[in-house]
Amino acid sequence: MHSGIRFDGVSVAYGRHAENTVLDHLDLTVEPGEVMALLGPSGSGKTTALRAVAGFVRPVSGRVFIGDRDVTDLPPYRRGIGMVVQQYALFPHLRVEDNVAFGLKAQKADRAGIPGRVAEALEMTGMAAYAKRYPRELSGGQQQRVAIARALAIRPGVLLLDEPLSALDAQLRSGMLAELARLHRELPDVSILYVTHDQVEALTLADRIAVMDKARLQDCGTPQELYRRPRTEFTASFVGNANLLPVRVGEGQVTLGGAELKVDTGGVSSGSAATLCVRPHLVGLGEGANTMRGTVAEVQWRGATHRLYVEVAGQRVKADVRELRVPPALGDEVDLHFAPEDAVLLGAGVGEGTGVRDG
Repeated sequence: MHSGIRFDGVSVAYGRHAENTVLDHLDLTVEPGEVMALLGPSGSGKTTALRAVAGFVRPVSGRVFIGDRDVTDLPPYRRGIGMVVQQYALFPHLRVEDNVAFGLKAQKADRAGIPGRVAEALEMTGMAAYAKRYPRELSGGQQQRVAIARALAIRPGVLLLDEPLSALDAQLRSGMLAELARLHRELPDVSILYVTHDQVEALTLADRIAVMDKARLQDCGTPQELYRRPRTEFTASFVGNANLLPVRVGEGQVTLGGAELKVDTGGVSSGSAATLCVRPHLVGLGEGANTMRGTVAEVQWRGATHRLYVEVAGQRVKADVRELRVPPALGDEVDLHFAPEDAVLLGAGVGEGTGVRDG
């Protein structure tokens, strides 16, 4: 089944007079077979968007499509979707195989075919050996696999994942990320909408990331596009870690304090204020292209790297450098540098709070 998802101007609001907007005119398309992550902080509108696809909230305006079908007015059970939520929502009194069969029975699937579909879903998620157990007899990671198996058993064209790994510890989360990536390879026709506030999950799993904030879509692109060439300060700070430094723009260069730095000004007009974005791992220690001199304010050892915090022209610049045998001391004067092609210049207010259209 080839089904994408399309939000066409979807707004959701609560309150007696719909005065509390929680999703504001969302235009976004998830292509058939694509993994789209909705990434943003709490209250950004990402879970509301997913619930609008599931049919758990009703838009006050706009339409939701699954494939070519307008599903805005359809109840959840008629939308043909699978869904996995944060707390798994398994039935404690049912064995694993009966939990997985629940959606098939609700859809009135052919009873003779249900055991085979259940076995297929459990095999796909590595839970075939646990079919007779109850949820209380499973670990958190195993319960999550059962929840995914239940969602897959109905062979959905669309799979909705709402913070599915947030209840797991770090090691289990890493393992489940690998499992979800494997499942996606095995189910190339299933469109996945994945809600998370965790940038590592989004960067690892998603074909594209939609960045949400304040009920609006702020940015959308591949993980590489958003990481290397963010269009807004919010994207730069939320997708990966970034130095965001206020600068003045000249002809083919910018000024930070007394230092003139060569970067692509990207159409930002000369004489205006802007923000220079450069990732900490692209900032080197010592002289080089675009040298900045500053004072070491903090040094953190992180195993393979040292994170240096250096005060440059009143701004704290982060640099992640390979582990140093003798790191600089607090108060030392040091030089930092970065390559011109490793920096992105963001014009003041570009894209902030305005919302964007997908694509």
